[in-house]
Amino acid sequence: MKWRLWVLIGAIAAAAGILFLFPAIPQNEAYHNFADKRALLGIPNCLNVLSNVFFLFVGAWGLRTAFRRAQFLDRRERWPYAMFFIGVTLTAFGSSWYHLNPDDATLVWDRIPMTIGFMSLVAAIVAERIGVPAGQWLLVPMIAFGVGSVLYWEATEQQGWGDLRPYAFAQFGSLLILLLLILLFPARYTRTYDLGVSLALYALAKLLEAADRPIFTALKFVSGHTLKHVAAAVSACWIARMLRLRHAIQRA
Repeated sequence: MKWRLWVLIGAIAAAAGILFLFPAIPQNEAYHNFADKRALLGIPNCLNVLSNVFFLFVGAWGLRTAFRRAQFLDRRERWPYAMFFIGVTLTAFGSSWYHLNPDDATLVWDRIPMTIGFMSLVAAIVAERIGVPAGQWLLVPMIAFGVGSVLYWEATEQQGWGDLRPYAFAQFGSLLILLLLILLFPARYTRTYDLGVSLALYALAKLLEAADRPIFTALKFVSGHTLKHVAAAVSACWIARMLRLRHAIQRA
């Protein structure tokens, strides 16, 4: 266990160190210029707004799963998952608010719920793979770091030198930590591959986001960003599916 922990800590430290070797990263204002600006039913940017309903459904289903359907070896393990699905649920509202009027001020409310989700999922897997006390102890500080990374970016933007580095670490660093936890530490439950599927779906969501305009140009009726919402919601849904179907591994 010790060498695995040192590899994990070393990788996190190296990733953070490399990221902060770069200068401050401001928000590119072109980010708000989404391909699909069509207003339907009196709703501006309609499909980018309404596609967030998937997060609402998945968040509600995930919360029900965490409290009523999932089996945990330790009941305390359900709380990080509950916070993850609360983050997913809040994303439905934060992202909808942002897409009604995309700018830096509304983007804050889109990103805060996402960081709650990222950090909570890391704490959940730490609890399962390293120890329940570790996951419980890390849950609140990690959520605070995630939310703080967004507030830090907002504050630096207002001062004219926006810095996305802490937020980038909260989002992409959490993915690195999840991969390392899966690879380095033994599972206590079956269906580890579902975590891999969920991470792959989230990677697909980021690709769809990057290809927002080319996808809209090719398909005409839907943009890459709208599809990103769907893929990210399915990624979270896969976590709920995992909790419903898995069972504890019986050690010899």
